[in-house]
Amino acid sequence: MKEIKPNQVYTTQEAQDFLKISNSTIKRHLKSGIIQANKVGGRYRILGAELLNLVSPQAEKGATIVYRDLKEKVGQTIKNW
Repeated sequence: MKEIKPNQVYTTQEAQDFLKISNSTIKRHLKSGIIQANKVGGRYRILGAELLNLVSPQAEKGATIVYRDLKEKVGQTIKNW
């Protein structure tokens, strides 16, 4: 398996291959800002550090914290109704 280098620039196809996701999923991640990228010549280019951030354990931990906070806020809002 090829290694993701933080300072390397990757195409969306290469990012898809690394992350094992579909074309529609990578497009959705780019549009929603989950993956930060720059357009060069009408095509997205993604920095390797961005891919590493997406799959790092810290990112997962942060997402879990955000999810739990949101779940608690929704629960409180429902109770207040």
